[in-house]
Amino acid sequence: MPSGCLVQRCRHLAPELADQVVVLLAAAECLEELQHRLAAGAFVEEAVTDDDFQRRFHRFTEAALRGIGAGEFKAGGMVGGIGSQPGFDFGRIGGAGTIVGLECAGEVEAIGADVKDFKPGDRVMSSAAGGFAEYAVTDSGRAHKIPANNMSYEQAACMPVAVQTMHNALVGAGRLKNAESVLIQGASSGVGLLGMQIAKHMGASIVMGTSTNDSRRARLAEFGCDLALDTRDPKWPEKVKEATGGKGVDLIVDQVSGGVMNANMEAAAILGRIVNVGRLGGMKGEFNFDLHALKRIDYIGVTFRTRSPEEVRAIVQAARKDLWPAIEAGKLHLPIDRTFPLAEAAEALAHMKANAHFGKIVLVA
Repeated sequence: MPSGCLVQRCRHLAPELADQVVVLLAAAECLEELQHRLAAGAFVEEAVTDDDFQRRFHRFTEAALRGIGAGEFKAGGMVGGIGSQPGFDFGRIGGAGTIVGLECAGEVEAIGADVKDFKPGDRVMSSAAGGFAEYAVTDSGRAHKIPANNMSYEQAACMPVAVQTMHNALVGAGRLKNAESVLIQGASSGVGLLGMQIAKHMGASIVMGTSTNDSRRARLAEFGCDLALDTRDPKWPEKVKEATGGKGVDLIVDQVSGGVMNANMEAAAILGRIVNVGRLGGMKGEFNFDLHALKRIDYIGVTFRTRSPEEVRAIVQAARKDLWPAIEAGKLHLPIDRTFPLAEAAEALAHMKANAHFGKIVLVA
């Protein structure tokens, strides 16, 4: 475990946390999953800019070290959803002062009575609310053991949200079949980069990705992209049709929304599917209902904010079944743009908000 980490056994696990695993954030908390919210003007600005940010930031850790109560465990990291837009709640928990962060990696410090697959000392990665702290609590059904292939905590912290989001979008909601074509909107994000690799791994015949940044778009081929597209080009849907023999793309996973919605439908095949997982380009946009009906497109919205713990566990298990051998073999991976110490979380968020990175940004405790 990296030096400087706090190791303190949590002695007061409440009975209702019997199916939880407590994770010590021994290494890293990934920031990429917040990019969607920041790009849309989201995130609790107060939590980044207030003078007392560091005090709030470590609230969960301080509580854990003194023997945290059941209510604080729940608020700190047990349920999904974090504060997003200033003055609004996001998902099940949120608001100013909420500990943010959605995924982490570290070492199991203590477990609930019903946890069977993990033990103290296990190296794990997991989606978990309240991840910007030295300790977090997560449902054991969300967690994965870090592969014994020299994967670092930093690398592991990049994976959970991208894995479960993109596997669910492609295979679950998107119903990807072997030899179908796939387009990832917003492909140069960390989630998008992994999405292209997952699509290839699951048998897609051609994988396309979009980015409006020239240098990032030039690198998409490193992550399984057969055709890189610039959505500023009004003819990009025609290029998709050319690449698919005039048919159009079978499945689009859209992280952009906003102004690309109608162009997505132009690029889609008849009976194509569009899965909306993000809104980097805006929450609202024009929608051509006639084109939607003409092509008989399935338009599917997904989010983890309204999913039950049982639904999330099923999604994580499905992703593990399909992808874990490839992850253990190092075939699915994400680049790390930069790491920051936990105390420099505000600087890390500013770096991400500048939108000059490629790959994941990681906080190290």
